Amino acid sequence: METPETRYAMTGNVSIAYQILGEGPIDFVWVSGIMSNIEYQWAEPRLAAFLERVSTFSRLIRFDKRGTGVSDRVGDVATLDQRMDDIRAVMEAAGSERAVLFGSVEGGPMAILFAATYPDRTAGLVLWGSYAKAVWAPDYPWGLRFEEQLALIDDAARRWGTRRYVEEAAARVAPGDEDFRRWWGTYTRLGASPSAAAALMRMNMQIDVRDVLPTIGVPTLIMHRSGDQVTDVRNSQYLASNIPGARYVELEGAEEPPHLGDSEAALREIEQFVAEAGERVEPDRKLATVVFTDIVESTRLAAELGDSFWRERIEAHNAVVRGLLARFRGKEVDTAGDGFLATFDGPARAVECACEAVNAVRELGLTIRAGLHTGECAVADGKVSGLAVHIGARVLAQAGPGEVLVSQTVKDLVVGSALEFEDRGGRELKGVPGEWRLYAVADS
Repeated sequence: METPETRYAMTGNVSIAYQILGEGPIDFVWVSGIMSNIEYQWAEPRLAAFLERVSTFSRLIRFDKRGTGVSDRVGDVATLDQRMDDIRAVMEAAGSERAVLFGSVEGGPMAILFAATYPDRTAGLVLWGSYAKAVWAPDYPWGLRFEEQLALIDDAARRWGTRRYVEEAAARVAPGDEDFRRWWGTYTRLGASPSAAAALMRMNMQIDVRDVLPTIGVPTLIMHRSGDQVTDVRNSQYLASNIPGARYVELEGAEEPPHLGDSEAALREIEQFVAEAGERVEPDRKLATVVFTDIVESTRLAAELGDSFWRERIEAHNAVVRGLLARFRGKEVDTAGDGFLATFDGPARAVECACEAVNAVRELGLTIRAGLHTGECAVADGKVSGLAVHIGARVLAQAGPGEVLVSQTVKDLVVGSALEFEDRGGRELKGVPGEWRLYAVADS
């Protein structure tokens, strides 16, 4: 068949390459692993056949993430916020209001975050050979140790695309498959440069979306091959145990890509899942980053300035904050005279907005503080409620003057950004069970 036309979607000033194949009843957005090249993928006959088959029961939309393949090369590694923006931009350019997301390996965390944040745009979630966290932790013992990951990344940066490196990598990805090995070498070089690949790997090793998993409210299918040598199968078992209602299918074989080995078994599961994606249900809950701010010592300042001057100062403060909310795509939920409650669909943007607000209102002679948390919120009539909102308020109560304080969840979700944090240790949050580790944004 003739390969699909490559088109470009704009997100900010970055061009994201994408292709559309098929005219099925439901859109199927493929979120690839660490790198891809949507044009050279067609040079692998088995992958081409797999894509064609998917397009018989869906409208298949594929894209290269920024910095990889035929999308724009960028100077910095993208944050998860920006990667979600890339999915949204591609869906909008393709005229897709709602789709099943297919997250493969490293594309899984990105698809997980999108599905939790935009349940109204997500008909279902399929995760293939993926994970929630990349490195070892006491409660995640099958991950590689931090030092092991760094050593592997340094080795990859030195030998990326070389024959020896390709042979070793292909032996793990698709053991004994010579046709794949020959295609894989060129594919890796066309997918990403050595420095880009290493930067993506370093960013990926910081990913931790475990706190997001319980907030996923869309139908979810998780698949993994039992002998996968790239990603430990226990990663998918963990996903299945922590995503409500998820269906887990463990397939035989050692091949990491779904189009190799017994690809028919994978296709049957995917096709059945897509067919049963179900009718649209308007979600009443979604993942959001909650931001609370307030003016430090507002009562004393109001008394010193008097009603008239204080009212002018408050109006100026509100105008500054609302301008920043518009700039960073935040939604004002409520204001109580000397503070704001706002929500964001991206945690990095939320932190950046809070930091900008702290700095901007200093010119008005005011000091504010901010508290942030990312979690599941109930949504009704433009208002938000739920435990995440309470936690955000309690984090604010722990913040000092001029401080932007965030929960561990927020810190884990802003990997890839230039944000730096100072550990404030574990805290008891009034009315919230357990101990919560909080972090102050450095130089906020």
